[in-house]
Amino acid sequence: MTAAEHEVPRLRRDFAALRADFPALRQLVHGKPLAYLDNAASSQSPAVVHEATALQQRLNHSNVHRGVHSLSERATAAFEAARDKVRGFINAASTKEVIFTRGTTESINLVAASFGRRLAPGDEVLITWLEHHSNIVPWQLLCERSGARLVVAPIRDDGSLDVAAFETRLCNRTKIAAFAHVSNALGTINPVAELTRKAHAAGAVVLIDGAQAVPHLRVDVRELDCDFYAFSGHKMYGPTGTGVLYGKTAVLETMPPYQGGGDMILTVSFERSTYNALPYKFEAGTPNITGVVGLGAAVDYLETIDFDAVRDHEHALLEHATRRLLADVPGAKVVGTAPGKAAVLSFVIDGIHAHDLGTIVDREGVAIRTGHHCAMPVMDRFGVAATARASFAFYNDFGDVDRLIAGLHRAVEIFRG
Repeated sequence: MTAAEHEVPRLRRDFAALRADFPALRQLVHGKPLAYLDNAASSQSPAVVHEATALQQRLNHSNVHRGVHSLSERATAAFEAARDKVRGFINAASTKEVIFTRGTTESINLVAASFGRRLAPGDEVLITWLEHHSNIVPWQLLCERSGARLVVAPIRDDGSLDVAAFETRLCNRTKIAAFAHVSNALGTINPVAELTRKAHAAGAVVLIDGAQAVPHLRVDVRELDCDFYAFSGHKMYGPTGTGVLYGKTAVLETMPPYQGGGDMILTVSFERSTYNALPYKFEAGTPNITGVVGLGAAVDYLETIDFDAVRDHEHALLEHATRRLLADVPGAKVVGTAPGKAAVLSFVIDGIHAHDLGTIVDREGVAIRTGHHCAMPVMDRFGVAATARASFAFYNDFGDVDRLIAGLHRAVEIFRG
């Protein structure tokens, strides 16, 4: 074997070349090239993901795990291969710790419904003011059922978490601490390893909402030492309707099934049922097989990319966008200025509603998100009804940013003459 054959493949960092892998970015919107800046809601998918899902539907469409015919065996092999790819991607100890769900929301609901059964009156669930509704409402429902209390740690004026206040709210009544790795509304990156250590010291189990982190940061669940980590396929360049709940084996083994049905059982009689091993105990019914195969393809794609370069590129885009917004757009104000935040730019412009901004820049071919971003407490904290949000991915470039600023100029012209 030659030296070249022994060479480890170089990670890709040519973002102009990577952009060409995404067919959606080549289209026109209202007759203008698309500048897609709504990646915190859903990222676009590369052609390899489309090809993987098409192949699964075209040739390998069959149910998994229960068939002995060739199509079922191929579908099962592809489905379980995706599980192992996810395991490696987040450095889980075993495929038993990788549970496929419909997304971050279902992953969190699974933990609240299953692990949460042990909570009782007087117990507490600690979250932060930064959370997406998906990391608030399931805990509220749990507290209503169990009599436990929901406790919220505050954030500072720049959108960063008050870590000292988080720590003071931890006590022997705290059974679950749940917090975002990265805020979808502000881009704040939480010190999740530190928060996990503090929560464990108080005896709490930790769930991290990683929906906004996994596409942009290298995540090592064993290094973080969290008990649960939840994320979604559609934010990491994969299909919608796919997601993952990572859970430590020792914790998952103690939890009852989330839903009943096929594939999560070993035996069923009218007297009692016995349950399947991990991870299948938590995967009742026919899963989104095609979506999971596509998620595996997205993981394969991400494994070829230099995440350090991604961080630098996206940070440069954020800095450029922030500088131009504040210098060139009259009345613009950034909401969320935490140090070292992720590439999320939330902003308001005096006298112009966020929805109007979104509508006008769309006519210029620029896609941004407007509204409360499923984070209404964050909006309340900053005294705004809604923000406009531009969120960046590695396939974005400075031209996308400049077209956003031009679209915002157009909005100012329309509303101010």
